[in-house]
Amino acid sequence: MVLILNDVSAAGKAGADGRGELSTLAGASRGELKSALSSLGVPDKQLRMRSGQLWSWIYARGIGDFEEMTDVSKELRAKLAGAYSLDRPQIVSEQVSQDGTRKWLLRLPKRGHDAKAPEVETVYIPEADRGTLCISSQVGCTLTCTFCHTGTQKLVRNLTHGEIVGQILLARDRVGDWPGAEGPSDGGLLPDAERKITNIVLMGMGEPLYNFENVRQAMEIAADSGGLSHSKRRITLSTSGVVPEIERWGAEAGTMLAISMHAVTDELRDVLVPINRKYPIKDLLQACRTYPGLSNARRITFEYVMLKGVNDSLADARALVKLLAGIPAKINLIPFNAWPGAAYECSDWEQIERFAEIVNKAGYASPVRTPRGRDILAACGQLKSASVKLRASERDPAKATSGD
Repeated sequence: MVLILNDVSAAGKAGADGRGELSTLAGASRGELKSALSSLGVPDKQLRMRSGQLWSWIYARGIGDFEEMTDVSKELRAKLAGAYSLDRPQIVSEQVSQDGTRKWLLRLPKRGHDAKAPEVETVYIPEADRGTLCISSQVGCTLTCTFCHTGTQKLVRNLTHGEIVGQILLARDRVGDWPGAEGPSDGGLLPDAERKITNIVLMGMGEPLYNFENVRQAMEIAADSGGLSHSKRRITLSTSGVVPEIERWGAEAGTMLAISMHAVTDELRDVLVPINRKYPIKDLLQACRTYPGLSNARRITFEYVMLKGVNDSLADARALVKLLAGIPAKINLIPFNAWPGAAYECSDWEQIERFAEIVNKAGYASPVRTPRGRDILAACGQLKSASVKLRASERDPAKATSGD
């Protein structure tokens, strides 16, 4: 059974003068908090202390109302509430899968040349001992990977660092991942761990290295030990292969890295992952070999979607381990997750197991990723902000023939 909750939250609140939504400080950097306080007349000598107070309330305690900031003066709280909000992105729809996976369709404020308020999707995947949050970095995508649903949606714009962080805050609100908070009222699956979100993966909509500055700043906020405090070893950026930015990301951001590989020849990868025409496999793997901090303790994950009769032969498996020789790596084998109009089928399970056996014998960990959230189009490769508009029969092809 799939639980679908529509219009879960309201958009940003209106200013007292009726000018519309207030700018939110939820997602702001330390510097931006100082600037906001300075604009309200806080003396320079107090900015560090006052911004530290706000930072703790917003990112360590998850407070969404200035009135709850009890160590901030009433006068300053009133000024903050009159000029800013602590709003998260608006939840248009929340879907809960049979397996506990949650997907949120989020509406963001209009900016610049936006014709309408853009929307992105964010997914939370709970397991017994961990919870993984998959966040988006762009509205749409430019890469047109042929097996990926997001690739069928044109790029609208990059997300700001605040909009990226806002997805984390929103998710922590919804799963009760703040000190003293309670879990969701629907009783959905949550990990048996102190923190409900243990891992963050930039594997949602968009190519994060094409939004480098905003993604880097967002991850700095996420990793700050005085607030959200997510270890960089539990943050993974997934790229389709923007070779010139890979080394820079490792040097400046220092998170874990995942590569959307999916093929062992340039001829096939040119089709599956068209950016390969610009940055072929040889260049991509060289960038991986020189990734800052690479070691057996900080391995690169290579993602490999299993497409029946396309890239799943045993010869492909042998070629893959040969290509990756010498790179500290883990190989994630991903059963293809179908979506309406997809041109591919998932490999047979027996073939996936034979493929994995070859990879394992070569000395690589090669877990087969268990598909999660397929019934709500929340699995790997299925995200697209228009997906909530699909009929139930399109979300579950079995219903199209069963008459349910």
